[in-house]
Amino acid sequence: MSATGVYGDVLHNGGKTFLATASSSMGYFAQPIRIIRQYQWEDLRPDFVAGLTVAIVSLPQAIVFAFIAGLPPAMGLYGIIVGSIVGALWGSSRHMHSGPTNTSSLLTLSVVMSVAVVGTPEFAAAAGLLALMVGVFRLVVGVARLGMLANFVSDAVIVGFTAGAGILIAINQLPHLLGLHLERSPNFLGTLEQIGVHLPEVHTASLIIGVGSMLVIVLLRRINPKLPGPLIAMVLAALAVGFYHLDQQGVVVIGELPRGLPPLASIPVTNWDLIGKLSTGALAIGAIGLVEATSISRSIASLTGQRLDSNQEFVGQGLACIACGLFSGYVSSASFNRSAVNLQAGARTQVAAALSGVLVLTAMIALAPYAALLPRAALAGVLMIIAYRMVDRQEIIRLLHGGRGDAVIMVATLLATLLLPLEFAVLVGIFMSLGRYILRTSMPTVLPVLPDDQFKHLYYQPDKPQCPQLAVIEIQGDLYFGAVNHVEEVILENMNRHPGQIYLLLRMQNVHLIDISGIHMLESIVHTYRETGGDVFFVKVRPYVFERMKLLGFLDRVGEDHFLEEDEAISHIFYRVLDPVVCIYECETRAFAECQNLPRPSGHMELPSPTPADIEDVRWLKPTELYQMLRKPNPPLVIDVREPREYRKSHIPQAKNAPLSKLLQKPIDLPKDRPIVLTCRTSRRSRRAAYLLKQRGHQNLAILDGGMVAWENAELLTAVDESPFYG
Repeated sequence: MSATGVYGDVLHNGGKTFLATASSSMGYFAQPIRIIRQYQWEDLRPDFVAGLTVAIVSLPQAIVFAFIAGLPPAMGLYGIIVGSIVGALWGSSRHMHSGPTNTSSLLTLSVVMSVAVVGTPEFAAAAGLLALMVGVFRLVVGVARLGMLANFVSDAVIVGFTAGAGILIAINQLPHLLGLHLERSPNFLGTLEQIGVHLPEVHTASLIIGVGSMLVIVLLRRINPKLPGPLIAMVLAALAVGFYHLDQQGVVVIGELPRGLPPLASIPVTNWDLIGKLSTGALAIGAIGLVEATSISRSIASLTGQRLDSNQEFVGQGLACIACGLFSGYVSSASFNRSAVNLQAGARTQVAAALSGVLVLTAMIALAPYAALLPRAALAGVLMIIAYRMVDRQEIIRLLHGGRGDAVIMVATLLATLLLPLEFAVLVGIFMSLGRYILRTSMPTVLPVLPDDQFKHLYYQPDKPQCPQLAVIEIQGDLYFGAVNHVEEVILENMNRHPGQIYLLLRMQNVHLIDISGIHMLESIVHTYRETGGDVFFVKVRPYVFERMKLLGFLDRVGEDHFLEEDEAISHIFYRVLDPVVCIYECETRAFAECQNLPRPSGHMELPSPTPADIEDVRWLKPTELYQMLRKPNPPLVIDVREPREYRKSHIPQAKNAPLSKLLQKPIDLPKDRPIVLTCRTSRRSRRAAYLLKQRGHQNLAILDGGMVAWENAELLTAVDESPFYG
């Protein structure tokens, strides 16, 4: 095939892949059609009942959350209406409810108050623009199928931020609860300082209404948790204001609500300077909202058994936020409380959450004139209860006792929430979570392992002596660029502690990923061991990792025969690689099952360690050369220096057995006028025997290169008789 043809095929296949991905991503926007097509009419009644229940909870929350955000109540109501409808129809979860929340409201206030004065039209416009930016961010994450990124944010961040947000909400509502008219402070310490200065100016009627609202909520919850305590408390407070004309005695009321559909907002979408100033906050709000949506949807799905599509959920959250910004609302997020109410009320499909938005719109239009007398102090009381519940004391205690990593992240996020602008506090927590994840993955566990007493399983046993020749090390983590330095350092440190371990067996069953940095690290390890005269072997390499090694040329460099089967790895290295002289005469560890039947010579022996120069005049014979020599007249004398047990199992027919242990203890009368060929299992003992015999005056010496392993591999004849020892 021509190069043009190949190039054309690549373009064609790449284009098909791109179109398939784009088509799949566009399918996220068709979610309402799928919901309608699959809808069953028998689900309408339970969905309507659930929607009505959630609407009763949502109506007061919308007003309260708008005050947290420093926005007029209408924007909270518009947000709950639009957010619940759009979030439900384009989301994945059948029970998720979207709209303004504690977190999104407090974050909106923190971000927008840095660019506009609270209570001004510019503040409201900036809040709408922020919602639009957050929505676009979430939508892009969903369409790009990056939903798994939310999994990298620790739950400790959510716990710490939520607790800090609860404390801030409570402090920010204290002036309204006390009936004090204070300038808004950029931090909670300034607010507390102003409250202390103006404490003598507390408005008694406002304080009574606020505290009374709190008591009503607490008492109703104890009587029946299903009663809409906040709504009842707010209605009673409004009746008290109307009956006693408290609005004329200094009690601040919210005023009449708008009556009509959510209008299109005037958003400064071309104000690039404002967009730049809001971008950091939009990123933080978008990220924390996605994490909340993931945790809420999963916790509910664990009860219902529904299979979720995180990317579809992010698309729904993004579109809900965009719609809220366009239709005079503000940032929308998933609400755990309203979602839980939706589930408990018997909702069966997403239609329930959408109906709640329609019912809130209906109630807003019908009840707008009566909301004019709703006292601000009552809303503050409701918020104080909500803030108290946001501090999850049990979860905080669990994190403090559950491990230093999560505890540090939680405390740091909480303190950052109190002391820093909230958008930066969120990012601090997120970056700490990512940093902890990177730290953990960059320092995988790398441990030397040994067999148990039954020689069936390998595990870390620091108090058990290791084999003096072979290190068996297990890598429990991926070999990517961030982890390779740590892995290499641990392996080399083990090598330095045990300089005799010139052989290494790497167990890699827990290595799921390897990149080019991991390949380079392994090449360096192999080079280091081979420089010492040793080698490196691999076992339990996963198929994907093996293919990457093959693709990147590592197999060609190290040799495919160095990748061993789990059940045969130790035996292969023991019988074909390790120095049997060390095993028999020097090692007392007996670490592996194969070591248990080794002969144990009595007495101490000084083992020679000849250099190549010491035996440079000794010939090395290939198995076929020795075979031909043995077939001629006056063949050489073959001396097998293995132990008798090894000799009896298999040996060269003409060979005589003279164990190295005997040669070391006393001279054996060997002819000096006849060629002598020394053999053992792999030729290591033969080298030492040749050195000894040279010292004793023998000159015509040769060594069988590769020993009995090479002889048997050449398929030459062997014997199993019990010939007597030479001499």
